[in-house]
Amino acid sequence: MSPAGHLTMEHDPARELSIEDLVSLTGEPVERLRRLCALGLIGSEGEDHFAPHDVERVRLIQFLERRQIGLEAIAQAEREEAILRSVVQFLYPDGLGRTYSFDQALDVVGLDPDVTRALRDISGAGDEPIDEHDLQMLRAAKVALDAGFPETALLQLTRVYADALARVAEAEVRLFHFYVHEGFKAAGLSGPDLLESRAAVRDHLLPIVEPMIRYFHRRGMAKAVREDMVLHLTGEQAPPAEAGSRAQLRLAIVFLDMSSYTPLTEVMGDRVAAKIVERFSVLVREATARFDGRVVDRIGDAFLLTFPDPRTAVVCALEISSRTTAEPQFPAVRGAVHWGKVLYQDGGYVGGALNIASRVATHATPHQILITAAARTEIEDLAHVTFTPLGKRRLKGLAAELEVFEVCSDHEPASHRTRDPVCGIEMAGTEVGATLIVQGRELAFCCERCLRVFLERPDEYRGT
Repeated sequence: MSPAGHLTMEHDPARELSIEDLVSLTGEPVERLRRLCALGLIGSEGEDHFAPHDVERVRLIQFLERRQIGLEAIAQAEREEAILRSVVQFLYPDGLGRTYSFDQALDVVGLDPDVTRALRDISGAGDEPIDEHDLQMLRAAKVALDAGFPETALLQLTRVYADALARVAEAEVRLFHFYVHEGFKAAGLSGPDLLESRAAVRDHLLPIVEPMIRYFHRRGMAKAVREDMVLHLTGEQAPPAEAGSRAQLRLAIVFLDMSSYTPLTEVMGDRVAAKIVERFSVLVREATARFDGRVVDRIGDAFLLTFPDPRTAVVCALEISSRTTAEPQFPAVRGAVHWGKVLYQDGGYVGGALNIASRVATHATPHQILITAAARTEIEDLAHVTFTPLGKRRLKGLAAELEVFEVCSDHEPASHRTRDPVCGIEMAGTEVGATLIVQGRELAFCCERCLRVFLERPDEYRGT
């Protein structure tokens, strides 16, 4: 089977397609198309003419088969949930428009072939036929280039758009599936009733997508422009001669995570861990926004944050640590703060400063925020905050030892919480779910489950 995208036949949506047309547009042999027709997946059985939407149906079938889903399963899903029909109608509510070959698109837009290919690759379209939406994007790119926006910057910007909006689209589809589609199925809906109920909710949701995206883009733009003012006025970006790039700047980098996330997930399961991470995410994002920081990345329970200066970064990290300590039955947080030069690329940051901050964070213990000497030098004094020298540390991957400090808030009250030796959850006395006396020492557990795990494997947890 040859990839459909390698074909250059122009597709006119106004005309009926023969089976030979469908072969040219999809790369499928005649016998294979007749098989799909017999299963009721495309066209009409016994007839050799097809509608334009059959092209997309075949491509969807090809996609599903690449994911190891067999034809019989696809045919059953089409009979029960009209899966192909609903997807085609959703993706192409106004029908499939005209498509163009790569060369035809170049003639229409007048964009450089190499740039066009790069933009197509970034979009994930690869060699798929080009439609009017693709042409619109390529025309916009040409306008930017003609206006003097550098090609390198344009390609980085489009990668950011592609990554960010692909994540938005994935969230829209997956959340709809988990909370709407599966919710209706759990309520007993099936067949036409399921399709109609699902469509009713979808039709109400779709109109809000673009206004919401525009709103949050505007909010993000306002914050970014304010930060850009700071760059103009303070010159925090690294000198071009030193940096070798105009996209290098100095930032405070913060790594934060929960100190017992792995045992928590193992003992409590993904659902419980996900609820705790969700709450942690809310606390991190609220504090970061209030202190003019940015959430750059999140992997599991670990957050990468950036701030315009180390003072703000330290205060925010302490605030997050304090707020998590006050949460009922919550793991302890740990982290690190560093100040250094980073290279801005594809909407994120790269550079040795990130590696240093990450390595220092691995040395932090529960409730501990560490700070490098580079950040400490920039802060000087900070009201109600104590910096305790911890000496030099040997960090993995770094040739020289690095001097670090522990930073503590004078306002942080003494903690009277106890730690579950199994899952690592910390609790106030009133939150303890079970206790056990072991060799004269009372151990506290957040729930009966952790107590049972301890009794099954006491030697594994007795030293914690």
